[in-house]
Amino acid sequence: MQASRTSYDVVIVGGAVVGSATAYFLATNPDFTGTVLVIEKDWTYQRSATALSSSSIRHQFSNAINVKISQFGTEFIRNFKENVAVDADTPEIGFHENGYLFLAGDERGADVLRRNHETQVACGADVSLLDPDGLGKRFAWLNTEGLTLGSKGERGEGWFDSVGLLQGFRKKARSLGVEYIEDEVVAINREGDRIVSVTTRGGQVIACGMLVNTSGTNSKVMARMAGLDIPVEPRRRSIFVVDCRTPLGPGVGLTIDPTGVFFRPEGKFYLMGTAPRHDPEVDPADFAVMHDEFETEIWPTLANRVPAFEAVKVVNSWAGHYDYCTLDHNVILGPHAEVRNFLFANGFSGHGLQQSPAMGRGLCELITYGGFRTLDLSPFGYERVVANRPFLEDAVI
Repeated sequence: MQASRTSYDVVIVGGAVVGSATAYFLATNPDFTGTVLVIEKDWTYQRSATALSSSSIRHQFSNAINVKISQFGTEFIRNFKENVAVDADTPEIGFHENGYLFLAGDERGADVLRRNHETQVACGADVSLLDPDGLGKRFAWLNTEGLTLGSKGERGEGWFDSVGLLQGFRKKARSLGVEYIEDEVVAINREGDRIVSVTTRGGQVIACGMLVNTSGTNSKVMARMAGLDIPVEPRRRSIFVVDCRTPLGPGVGLTIDPTGVFFRPEGKFYLMGTAPRHDPEVDPADFAVMHDEFETEIWPTLANRVPAFEAVKVVNSWAGHYDYCTLDHNVILGPHAEVRNFLFANGFSGHGLQQSPAMGRGLCELITYGGFRTLDLSPFGYERVVANRPFLEDAVI
């Protein structure tokens, strides 16, 4: 597919949820009057992190700015139809606001939940702390043995249709003049301290005023095409959907065991997984499901924590990838220190979907105004990579 022009003010490489959110906010900002091209190599998005995620949003982070980012995400999702309306065919994203339940298994873990709770409440998040007795009374399906504390999101957290969010961004952006092409960037052409153009597999050389790297697990490859580098690696995570003989009842939230193993309802079934292993980076084209992880780690852990899960049957499974920031588990956002028209939005470490509205808005502000106007996202800047100065996020699942 060929682009209609040979030059654009902004070229976005990667058209999944973060790239399309950026396109959406540029298209809807009356102060931005430039041209935008989004290059996406697979319009089915079948293997994008967006489509293969657990499709959830939470306010329970250890870092205040991450709390605020997801609070904006919740606000955007709640007003989704109004935000992306083009015609009567606005996608439904079915926000299930059941909250997250983090569980601690020792005093150290409880201290972390208390410390995080102070941060979350200071940001206006609605989160409750529950002792083992309180957990048992509120969640009859939960085995509280060995638990010291729980942290429950009461409002603003839950799960939704990730592809619906992506398609809403994309459709609205295209309706307002953003151009999308299905192609792949194979070269980024740099002259000194500026990116001047990209070359696509289809043979086009497309000039750009600004290049935005939202290519997910290919982000390091894209950076290296420009002679740059970032500490981001693909990390694989497998998801399993199970049928449970004894349903847990209504109102169950996304529950995280102290081990990091988690589950949430998925219609009449339950979706289960665990945090990515701290193995060396994987091939981003490797989507093999780690079935041994379910048998040896996920199911035994959850069968102990939720007795009803002793009798389950796997009905579906898939593997996806995190673009994992090895420096501090936070996104690298904004311009390179020297090549200022190369913008990063990489290394979300599993948070990209829920952070996409705020990140798209922030990138739009950088491009339009040269700085952030709403939420100051500068702590995520590339400068911390140069200085090897982590901006840590502890609550990673």
